[in-house]
Amino acid sequence: MTAQKALTYDAFVELATADPAVVGLVLKGSRAHQGMTTEHSDHDLYVVLDDGRKTDLSRFAGHRTTELDLVIVSLDEFRGTAGMPDFDRYALARGVVVLDRLDGGIARILADKARLGADEAFQEADKWLDAYSNSLYRSVKNARDGHALASRLDAADSIRFLFELLFAFDRRPRPFNKYLEWELARFPLPGWDTAELLDAADSISATGDVSTQRRLFAKVEAVARRSGHSAVLDAWGEDLHLMRPQ
Repeated sequence: MTAQKALTYDAFVELATADPAVVGLVLKGSRAHQGMTTEHSDHDLYVVLDDGRKTDLSRFAGHRTTELDLVIVSLDEFRGTAGMPDFDRYALARGVVVLDRLDGGIARILADKARLGADEAFQEADKWLDAYSNSLYRSVKNARDGHALASRLDAADSIRFLFELLFAFDRRPRPFNKYLEWELARFPLPGWDTAELLDAADSISATGDVSTQRRLFAKVEAVARRSGHSAVLDAWGEDLHLMRPQ
């Protein structure tokens, strides 16, 4: 345990690079996002092992200190979704390859994780569009009925679902909140003005302003219908009138 606590990032990378069972190392988290590192940032590292190969590095499975956080997986696990948490998809999509013994294979796996399949993206968009509409509808209705706190809470919920939806439209995994501005500054969502979108999200999350919610919904509805999601919206029937600009 003492040896594990003393293990540094550089020392582990040296150990892993010397081990033929290791086919890839991927750095994720703040150190993989230029300009996001602070004095509190650790090194989050995926260690990818060749399928069926044994290694002494397995003893570091679950290693976590203020300096180094390790996730050790097989190549098969790394390629697919088995054993891989959904929330790590964005982290790996923006991960930095430290070691790639597969002639670019590790980098290609990361590129695949950064892009949702067409069917997957469509289904995700359907789901998040309904969730966004639901929270927005509840927020507007609560504001109408004098439930100010409930309205603001529902409005804040709607923004989470909104960004899931907008990134699904672009077939990308949604970034963690910490990296949302970083991501949009470098990789804007097509058809959206980043500054206006973030300003609206900030205002809605803080105040639940109904007119801002409605104006934003009008833009989302237009994009959703162009993208083939009219059925989700039409299922709301006359309730759509409450969500639209008055």
